[in-house]
Amino acid sequence: MTAGRIRTQGLAVLRDPLVRAVRREARRLMAAGRGSHGFDHVERVLALALRLGAESGADERVLALAALLHDVGRAREDSAAGDAGAGCHAETGAVMAREILRRLGADERCVRHVVACVRSHRYRGAARPVSREAKLLFDADKLDSLGAVGVGRAFLFAGEIGARLHNSAAAARRAKDYGPGDTAFREWLVKLRHLPGRLLTAPGRRMAGERAAFAAAFFERLGAEVAGKR
Repeated sequence: MTAGRIRTQGLAVLRDPLVRAVRREARRLMAAGRGSHGFDHVERVLALALRLGAESGADERVLALAALLHDVGRAREDSAAGDAGAGCHAETGAVMAREILRRLGADERCVRHVVACVRSHRYRGAARPVSREAKLLFDADKLDSLGAVGVGRAFLFAGEIGARLHNSAAAARRAKDYGPGDTAFREWLVKLRHLPGRLLTAPGRRMAGERAAFAAAFFERLGAEVAGKR
């Protein structure tokens, strides 16, 4: 998805010199990361965040910068020695975001606001979103894990870690993270189906309900086909 295809009231912010510079930096830093959390994910989150923000009176510059930087710590987390899920990319990313923004000349108020958004965007993170922009980023990031895109990303991640195509609900609940049983269905069963209840803004919750319904229908159909019932 390119800037010209983002149909939101926040389109003008993408021409901001700082936003453009941060976009280039984030793309470079994420070039070696996993596809399931690659820069295309960042651009979808950016589009969603600006769409949600247009309904909420958000600071679009802060929101755009936070969306672009929210996963810059992913590659370091994924390459952590001994455990592919070790570390916290939100904490790492917050430190990296501070350095990037200061180096590119952002004022300190902007730096503090964006860093807080990055630190609190993670589903399992200890930091909770407080500002309007942090809540919008949290919701936009989670929305990209639902719907047709979310289904696709779940299978992409399963392929990245060597998981099988499908397993039963009982087997999925017994399976361990980052193993062969950590299927796309397990991701849906233990995490993604609960996301709509975790979202923090009214527009985010509206979108989440529709996207979750699509994913639920897909995984129900998948289970029926695997069992030879359809």
